[in-house]
Amino acid sequence: MRRAVTWLDVFTSRPLTGNGLAVVHDADDLTDGFMLAFARETRLSETTFIQRATVESADYRNRIFSPPGEMPFAGHPSLGTAVAHARRRGDRVASYVQETRAGLQPVEVELAGSTARASMLQGPVHFGAVPDPERVAAALGLQPADFVPELPPQVASTGAPHLLAPVRDAALLPRLQVQPGVLGSLLDDLGCIVVYLTAMTDGGRVRARSFYLDRGLVVEDPATGSAAGPLIAYLHRSGVASKVEIDQGVEMARPSRLVAEIAGDRVRVGGDVVVIADATLTV
Repeated sequence: MRRAVTWLDVFTSRPLTGNGLAVVHDADDLTDGFMLAFARETRLSETTFIQRATVESADYRNRIFSPPGEMPFAGHPSLGTAVAHARRRGDRVASYVQETRAGLQPVEVELAGSTARASMLQGPVHFGAVPDPERVAAALGLQPADFVPELPPQVASTGAPHLLAPVRDAALLPRLQVQPGVLGSLLDDLGCIVVYLTAMTDGGRVRARSFYLDRGLVVEDPATGSAAGPLIAYLHRSGVASKVEIDQGVEMARPSRLVAEIAGDRVRVGGDVVVIADATLTV
């Protein structure tokens, strides 16, 4: 069976920036092994597969695969998949509920040609461990004094656990020296997917970098929506901000912009999305 594939860049309005995503439509009969193999074939951080929902309150099921395996939840794959789904259905403005392994997430979409604006309510926030700053610093080539004293590194999740690590100065971010073995051990011990380093800028915005391990190699993510949600929850709890714009991917020449804000007892994360290609999967 031939299946449509939509290729998008998420958290950007400019093609070939932001975070790339491939979305495979009508994927109900694809095996887990095939989906994982195709995700590795795309060489993207995530590839998604749209299937029929298994619960009545959801509009579709979103299976999210990275090269290591299936993920319970992720930010840019959620927004990009909703845009691809709306575009294929011909919905210019739409509200969907997607089903992921982490639960159900409402997603809002507004299309304008090949570009779109999308946002989502992420799951309830859960705060976890506060690791030793010395250990976090050692994994990143930093000093413990480089972290913000009032915002110590902490694990937080709105669907997937991330290690948040605010630093004092955005000038520290380009100078990171990530140590793969130390970072891998740290993330494994904390049960985290990603370490998310952030810094407030003079203009009140946030600069961010995000790192994870793929088969022992350090990988940087150009836009991490699933970390932006926990970040705004953390900043709000600490009295710092209830809404932020986040610039990420700058060091990778894949500039991205994410907007994260408090929405009642949840967090909302959104941004622009641009479609860059339509294709057909024939295998």
